Amino acid sequence: MSNNQMPLKWSLYAAFLCMIFGGNSVAIKFSLTGFGAFTNAGIRFTISALVLLLWALFRKYDLKVSRKQIFQLFILSQLFFLQSSCLYLGLTRTTASHGILISNLTPFFTLVLAHLFIPGDRITIKKGVGMTLGFLGVAILFFDHQTLSSDIRTGNFMIFFASFFWGCNTVYAKNIISDYNLAQITLYPMIFSIPFFFSGGYFWDTQMIKNINPTVIKALLYQSLLIASYGFIAWNSLLHRFGATSLQSFIFLMPLTGVSFGILLLGEPVTIYLFFSVILVISGITTVNAKINKRNS
Repeated sequence: MSNNQMPLKWSLYAAFLCMIFGGNSVAIKFSLTGFGAFTNAGIRFTISALVLLLWALFRKYDLKVSRKQIFQLFILSQLFFLQSSCLYLGLTRTTASHGILISNLTPFFTLVLAHLFIPGDRITIKKGVGMTLGFLGVAILFFDHQTLSSDIRTGNFMIFFASFFWGCNTVYAKNIISDYNLAQITLYPMIFSIPFFFSGGYFWDTQMIKNINPTVIKALLYQSLLIASYGFIAWNSLLHRFGATSLQSFIFLMPLTGVSFGILLLGEPVTIYLFFSVILVISGITTVNAKINKRNS
């Protein structure tokens, strides 16, 4: 089946996955009321790693790695630790709406880094236009004086760096991925980073555990089971079945639903800056992916 022949039911399923991915920042905001930032990440990825390990064993993936691969996976784990730490710390200060919009800079950082470090992966005019729109969309948030306290500004910058480290992670993984299967490249960086999250929780979280209630538990399970476990398996199953091109057209739903969830569930303010940020970020994503679709048609 070609990338352009995705049946309606699978298209709706892909849209559903993008929508639940968009709710991740809101779930993190809820769970941060019960756990410190590092502790939250540590618990989330411990649960996710256990589920993914069972999935890998069930699918009979080869999990053996060489000494050289252990070193490479350790580098990935440190990038994973940095990106996740900046994301969780940032969301202790800024809004979920700002968080999801700034997080969507990741593919644009990936384009720039890939242009610099991956031979043959060049930035085209359309990619450049899409990147410009995306960065302008995020830049607008830093002028939103109605919601921009010093705490929110600091949180925005933290998530900005989270997106940068995520881009570094993606590009480094692209350079070495031919030597790994899907389970190895996903599972080991998560496992290697878990001790660092709990160490960070012990030394830097003001309180590792603050207030456990049903909302906090559900938010934690949303992140660990629905996003990092089920979402990962489901998304990669669609990638395997239909290819990346078919799925790119649904990515714009992530910032759209993330901002909507932040407004509806957290009561976050709607401002003209937020409105235009959403428009520009979505325009940037669709512009970049329009080039991908054209190239692969």
